[in-house]
Amino acid sequence: MEEEIDRSRAFAKNVKRIVVKVGTAVVTGKGGRLALGRLGAICEQLAELNSDGFEVILVSSGAVGLGRQRLRYRQLVNSSFADLQKPQTELDGKACAGVGQSSLMAYYETMFDQMDVTVAQMLVTDSSFRDKDFRKQLSETVKAMLKMRVIPVFNENDAISTRKAPYKDSTGIFWDNDSLAALLALELKADLLILLSDVEGLYTGPPSDPNSKLIHTYVKEKHQEEITFGEKSRLGRGGMTAKVKAAVNAAYGGIPVIITSGFAAENIAKVLKGLRVGTLFHQDAHLWARVVDTTSRDMAVAARESSRKLQALSSEDRKNILLDIANALEANEKVIKAENDLDVAAAQEAGYEESLVARLVMKPAKISSLAASIRQLAEMEDPIGRVLKKTEVADGLILEKTSSPLGVLLIVFESRPDALVQIASLAIRSGNGLLLKGGKEARRSNAILHKVITDAIPKTVGGKLIGLVTSRDEIPDLLKLDDVIDLVIPRGSNKLVSQIKNSTKIPVLGHADGICHVYVDKSCKVDMAKRVVSDAKLDYPAACNAMETLLVHKDLEQNGVLNELIYALQANGVTLYGGPKASGKLNIPETKSFHHEYSSKACTVEIVEDVHGAIDHIHQHGSAHTDCIVTEDKEVAEIFLRQVDSAAVFHNASTRFCDGFRFGLGAEVGISTSRIHARGPVGVEGLLTTRWIMRGKGQVVDGDNGVVYTHKDLPVLKGTKAVQNGH
Repeated sequence: MEEEIDRSRAFAKNVKRIVVKVGTAVVTGKGGRLALGRLGAICEQLAELNSDGFEVILVSSGAVGLGRQRLRYRQLVNSSFADLQKPQTELDGKACAGVGQSSLMAYYETMFDQMDVTVAQMLVTDSSFRDKDFRKQLSETVKAMLKMRVIPVFNENDAISTRKAPYKDSTGIFWDNDSLAALLALELKADLLILLSDVEGLYTGPPSDPNSKLIHTYVKEKHQEEITFGEKSRLGRGGMTAKVKAAVNAAYGGIPVIITSGFAAENIAKVLKGLRVGTLFHQDAHLWARVVDTTSRDMAVAARESSRKLQALSSEDRKNILLDIANALEANEKVIKAENDLDVAAAQEAGYEESLVARLVMKPAKISSLAASIRQLAEMEDPIGRVLKKTEVADGLILEKTSSPLGVLLIVFESRPDALVQIASLAIRSGNGLLLKGGKEARRSNAILHKVITDAIPKTVGGKLIGLVTSRDEIPDLLKLDDVIDLVIPRGSNKLVSQIKNSTKIPVLGHADGICHVYVDKSCKVDMAKRVVSDAKLDYPAACNAMETLLVHKDLEQNGVLNELIYALQANGVTLYGGPKASGKLNIPETKSFHHEYSSKACTVEIVEDVHGAIDHIHQHGSAHTDCIVTEDKEVAEIFLRQVDSAAVFHNASTRFCDGFRFGLGAEVGISTSRIHARGPVGVEGLLTTRWIMRGKGQVVDGDNGVVYTHKDLPVLKGTKAVQNGH
């Protein structure tokens, strides 16, 4: 999964001096031998940092394990067959440390020398740090080395340590290389400490447990009582428990700490770019994260509870909430625009495609348009609790079919922050709870829009009616909540929609692609055809209802109309690609696939035999979204309108009209190409289901004895409301 920029890691931009600690499990592989490839990759990263002007201090474990492997070999070589039959004695840890340290340092010297970097061996003991003069001299020596671009390589001098079992004894100023690294970071006033492990970071439980989750930011007040640690490192003294203790000590001393994997390529560089890798420890972490997390289930349950409070309000009160939101959007236009500008600038700097950036932009006119659509929605007839059908089942037994909210909606959308406003207003109008997950490229815009909207919701309902999901990591958990979430609506790429459909039991409503066609028939009015084609492509090229393929009747090539249509598009900067017939005749590149959504000023052109050829092409290559015919022949138009199996089919009108606001729905949560529940622009009606309400006078079934069923349809007066009840 692609790492995201984490604003809580902004400190990385100001890092100069780094302490990197590599654990035994990183340094060595199977059998205690050096993991040459892995260690070489880490050395290469450190050499690059050194070259880029960073001050690098390395703390390396692995000497005891490496020495043990070499001494076992020596013991084997020097043993007789009889010796090998006897129980093997445990090797002395201090001897292992002495032998292994020289081998470990020899490797570092050889490797760094290949990169034109000088290293220095720095062996220390716990007792040395009790001496103030030693600590002062240590600081001065390291400072001098760093000034000359030398990388000091620290390790505890276990061979001469006064502790009886240095690899077990956890007393003293430091007790292993994790705590030594933390101590050095504090003593040498480092800007960052990176602890490289054999796992990605700190998890809520053993990393091997599929229910364990990576903790991105450690909050002591929250996590110290929650975490279950696994076993210690297979080779070293400690494990994650030791790392967490060392990290907490350093972090609360003012040194940011990252625990991450030494197995993953470029993790050190990613940390310094501010990417979210591993687990961050920081003295201010409690200010960034809530001590009590809101789980995915908590958010969904809260949204449902708030939706029931919303449904209990009067129709006028719900209407006023929407009007308050519209006013709040206009009142906060400047701050919304400022946050959106930051998103747009970041997207442009990151090199996003022009079409994505275009969808991201929120101009002042867009905010006014959104406010207007919300007001239009507020003035529409209240959709909740309407009586759709009324039946006399038997004498004095009346049955009503009524409209009702679906419950809780999960909307996953990309790029367009205006979608958040439309979806939220529709959810409120239809009485549904809502969970929203927008794209990371619109993070700031989504956050400010969510705040403006939820601040306008009265406390009697609560802002938890609309939850904003901020991390992709939460999506898999949400998709499992089929008992709490009632409908998922993905708005985005084909890949996004497919992934969601394959990952959940919750019903999914949406469209994958917007491959819209305009077919220009031989009996068209030329000026009308040019207007419709140009508008369908150019009004908003990034929209899902923009024309992606222009189909033209073969006769229009001979009378010159095709050339006029092509010129109208090219004169406005549209790049054209042709099908097998059109590419040669128009001298344009041949398209690689008809099933392609450009979302930009580009489209495909193809020549067809007649209306039936156009229909066949649309059914074979289209996405069942929106398709249009331009013709004056009413019979041909009716054939097209009846036979094209798309969510929206138009005659002599731009595909851009396929929109909830333009259809008079007030707004839309998306355009559905599904054939179940809702199809086309999904407004309020698409977010409702039905309930049955029966009113009787004590009737019982009793085997249907004595009941005379009348099943008589009763008139329903416009605006008739059923007795409202919580969903």
